[in-house]
Amino acid sequence: MRFRLSLLMVILFFSCGHNNDKPDISGIQVELSTDRFEKSLFTIDSSQLADKLDPLLGSYGDFGNHFLTTILNANEEWPKDSLNQYVGSFVNSYKKIYDTAEILFSDFSKYENQISTSLQYLKYYFPNYKAPKKIITYIGPLDGYGDIITDDALIIGLHLHLGSHSSFYQAEWFQETYPSYIYSRFEPEYIVVNSMKNIIDDMFPESGNDDPLSFQMVEAGKRLYLLEKFIPDSEKFRIIGYTKDQLSGCYDHEKAIWDLFIQNDLLQSIDKNIIKNYLGESPKTQELGEASPGNIGAFVGWQIVKKYMSKHSETTLDQLMKKDPEEIIQQTKYKP
Repeated sequence: MRFRLSLLMVILFFSCGHNNDKPDISGIQVELSTDRFEKSLFTIDSSQLADKLDPLLGSYGDFGNHFLTTILNANEEWPKDSLNQYVGSFVNSYKKIYDTAEILFSDFSKYENQISTSLQYLKYYFPNYKAPKKIITYIGPLDGYGDIITDDALIIGLHLHLGSHSSFYQAEWFQETYPSYIYSRFEPEYIVVNSMKNIIDDMFPESGNDDPLSFQMVEAGKRLYLLEKFIPDSEKFRIIGYTKDQLSGCYDHEKAIWDLFIQNDLLQSIDKNIIKNYLGESPKTQELGEASPGNIGAFVGWQIVKKYMSKHSETTLDQLMKKDPEEIIQQTKYKP
């Protein structure tokens, strides 16, 4: 497909506003505690690992087994001494990462408080949702899992929150696994963002569909709108995973971005390659220039949903998430 529109992003300036219509959540009680699994694991004396590993994993219930078999990719059928040696080797090789995380997250209360506040907003909007009551922090392989949600806990992979400039993220193999536009988000500030995204995915599981691009853009926009409501004090560029300049540039060039979809007849496309080009992770949007972000369709969907909700303030968030994207598009008549 040959595009007829060519746009260039210019030098951008960032401005960040916060929601002024936050509900009063002061009376909402949330039960939340944090267990530091990595502390328990990495402080076991190597000579005592054989005796203490099983009791430790058992004390963490489902997560203990999940850590062993899924995160470390160990086989429970291995002989016990082989299993202990495997875990011990991991602990030894990741000791420096643990030491770094121990300094950075010596006091995890800041992040627990952020998540607790977000859970208050969650409970305000969705009082019947059974949110996790526990946070479990851990350290796993750098090329493995990060933040996870289980039936009863938010699992935080500290190894992927050490800061984008961490020396551990500069290895060539690491940057081949995680391009810079991905590991730039490996910051402590994304702990609450990722946690609430996982909760949204748990509440409203995504399913593959053959809907046109415009519908999928609105669905992505719904999730961003919901995330913004759960973390109203977060800087908005983190909600969508852009840089400050990228989000500012998107607002500065909102009309040009919309024109890209209109002038190239993209909105009704069901071509999965085209949809993938405008939704999901990518370093940039080719037609918008080198400084542009990827996932530009989600940005547009976010603006459509915000405009819809500004016109239909009586709509609850639950109603919004269940609303037909076509209805939102028709009633919004978005045109920046």
